[in-house]
Amino acid sequence: MLMGQPIFFEHTIPDIFHGKRIDWVATQLLSQYSRALVQRWIKEAALTINGATVKPKNKVLAGDMLALKVTHEASSALIPEDMPLSIIFEDDSILIVNKPAGLVVHPAAGNYSGTLVNGLLAYHPELIHLPRAGLIHRLDKETSGLLVVSKTLESHFNLINQMQARTIKRQYIAIVCGDLLQAGTINAPIGRHPYLRTKMAVTTQGKIAITHYNIKRKFKLYTQLTIYLETGRTHQIRVHFNHKGYPLLGDPTYGGHPQKISPTLPPVLSEAISQFKRQALHAESLSFVHPKNNECMTWTCAPPDDLRQLIDCFNHYS
Repeated sequence: MLMGQPIFFEHTIPDIFHGKRIDWVATQLLSQYSRALVQRWIKEAALTINGATVKPKNKVLAGDMLALKVTHEASSALIPEDMPLSIIFEDDSILIVNKPAGLVVHPAAGNYSGTLVNGLLAYHPELIHLPRAGLIHRLDKETSGLLVVSKTLESHFNLINQMQARTIKRQYIAIVCGDLLQAGTINAPIGRHPYLRTKMAVTTQGKIAITHYNIKRKFKLYTQLTIYLETGRTHQIRVHFNHKGYPLLGDPTYGGHPQKISPTLPPVLSEAISQFKRQALHAESLSFVHPKNNECMTWTCAPPDDLRQLIDCFNHYS
């Protein structure tokens, strides 16, 4: 391991966490880090409440100040790899990247190379000294669209605080299976599936997860949505809409991959649906306050060809 930059993070405990265990609360507020790492920081007294050390089972009060002071360890296992990156904005503080479908964001078991992080480290080697190579959030492998990457420790702290305050706005395009009747909000906690450990699920033991959506277009047996994330849990959109009974079209993990396509659909549309092998999901817009100049900025990117062609087919034949 390589020694990196110190991490300093402060957050006032909100009312909704009053009386909860510190290990659970800290995992909610520091969701960019693993639960095991958060628990280690508590045991090492790197994470404190009101300046005092705590035990994982200790309860917090609304208004308490959670603070984290620790040195981030940069992993020598992260190898820079040259790859084409679609960077739509860059300055001294941040990068905005348009991630293609099929690209894993961060190295993990089974994907130690060929990830977005490997490419980012080749593009900007100083990212090795930042937590998660500067990534503030993630997208699933088969989800396309916009990601923000911090280039400095200061911008990383700022953006993480914005993420925790839920002021970073993320907008998605999605097509779900079924006829959704009206706009709405899904407020259902998400955690690891109790039996299928590679999947996530709505569970009472999960983290707070909130998804808002509007109806963009209604098609026969399918609905195109505009989705706004208030929180950012693993597989959140896919899990929430599967839980609601409207899985994303093409999702092989959460039930939206077409097994039986209605014979009432035009053959051209049926073929287009059957050939779409990933979840129909694209992160089209990203908005936040720039961490250095304090200007509210928005970036957008059109869906990639595969999703655009599918939407065009729906518009023409449905």
